[in-house]
Amino acid sequence: MPNSHYKQSLHDRGICVIIPVYNNEGTIADVVGRTLLHCDDVIVVNDGSADSTKECLERIAGITIINSPKNEGKGSALRRGFRKALDLGFAYAITLDADGQHYPEDIPLFLDANIEHPGCLIVGSRDLTGVVRSKGSSFANSFSNFWFCVQTLHRLPDTQTGYRLYPLKKLKGLSFLTSRYEAELELLVFASWHGVKLISKPINVFYPKPEERVSHFRPGLDFTRISILNTILCVLAVIYGIPCFLYRSLKTGLFTITTYIVYLVGALTITPIAFGKACYTKLTGKPSYKLHNVVTTFSKTVVKLLGLFGAKVKVDNKSGEDFKKPALIICNHQSQLDLMVQLSQTNRIIFLTNDWVWKNPIFGAIVRCAEYYPVSVGLEKLLPKLQELVDRGYSISVFPEGTRSEAEEINRFHKGVFHIANTLNLDILPLVVYGTGKVMPKHGWLIKRWPIWLKIGKRMNQEDLTSLGTTLRAQAKNLRGEYQTIYDNLKNRIERNV
Repeated sequence: MPNSHYKQSLHDRGICVIIPVYNNEGTIADVVGRTLLHCDDVIVVNDGSADSTKECLERIAGITIINSPKNEGKGSALRRGFRKALDLGFAYAITLDADGQHYPEDIPLFLDANIEHPGCLIVGSRDLTGVVRSKGSSFANSFSNFWFCVQTLHRLPDTQTGYRLYPLKKLKGLSFLTSRYEAELELLVFASWHGVKLISKPINVFYPKPEERVSHFRPGLDFTRISILNTILCVLAVIYGIPCFLYRSLKTGLFTITTYIVYLVGALTITPIAFGKACYTKLTGKPSYKLHNVVTTFSKTVVKLLGLFGAKVKVDNKSGEDFKKPALIICNHQSQLDLMVQLSQTNRIIFLTNDWVWKNPIFGAIVRCAEYYPVSVGLEKLLPKLQELVDRGYSISVFPEGTRSEAEEINRFHKGVFHIANTLNLDILPLVVYGTGKVMPKHGWLIKRWPIWLKIGKRMNQEDLTSLGTTLRAQAKNLRGEYQTIYDNLKNRIERNV
């Protein structure tokens, strides 16, 4: 049975389904009906059908119908559908054919791909093993795949399928789109030229018996049109598409190198300052707050640099938090940038780190001199040190998941975090960060353009925590659930506009 969760997720992420149709009276009712089982937002573009398609559509409730007075071609139908979807406020559109070739049951696959690859164009890849196809059809697919690779320097296993998910706000050249089948190739090429990542997704496909198939493809005329289009696109690729690709690659490389240089120079500059402050504390017995000021200034510099290159950090602080009163700060963990984002807000934070950070040869000295402590020391030894820091006005920041998540998800919260808050009688201050894992992926080295958001929540005192559960385990589980909801809402809202 279709999962209602998928329907809600599609709506929350601004995803609709567009079905262009021309003379498919025998299949359209079934295709639309099955589509409605998986998505509530369906737009059907009737491209001047001469049969009873229009009457079939009028009998179906809950869909948006666009009727064209005459047949203008699939390209025109898609353009009409895209513009209608944008007018209705949608961010993405899944397109599928009306002849029954595509399975609406695969819509959840496109949703999952969109969640994993937001802002990307998801292209269905048909498994044609064992399918009886004409030589012309097989040649057309290979022909299209080859020229697409030439024009974009990217490979796709299936450039002719119409089952796709388009990021509507990133579609370029709609006004110049040709009117018929070749428009789908144009959409892929234009998107690739403008930096939209193309993701291939395996899908199911149904081909009826040759004598039962309905096709509006005209081999002679349409092959001629496609050949002319490919010639034009090859010329444009040389003078526009490929230079755009090289420019983006150079810009990303320079952004990454510049950021790493600033990061390294900053670490090498702050390290001797850290040693000086440590010696001062050792000789006088007085703690120095200036090192934390330097670290915060450096973090703000990195955050501003990220913004200059398209990774601007935006802060949602509706609670009006000023960080003056010590608290136990908890934040989901996606990237090394999470520390920078927090430190850019206040100089009164002490982090609990892992051993890798504590022993790092580049900035480990700063971490140690700044009185950050490794979690591996154990809570019983840490608590007296943390109490001293709290008494000096510092908040303690902990990543309750313990480590960065692989897929930018909210992992299980450890109950030890709540033990610290309870023992030190601290409020818990929840922070939710989004986007740092996109800008600096866990297993990647290139720094990418992507929005970063920091949502500062409302403080939770011990009474608030008790309402989540009477045990530390229950508090950890329930607060993690609340985090997941907040994060999902933030993610859906942002990824409608990337």
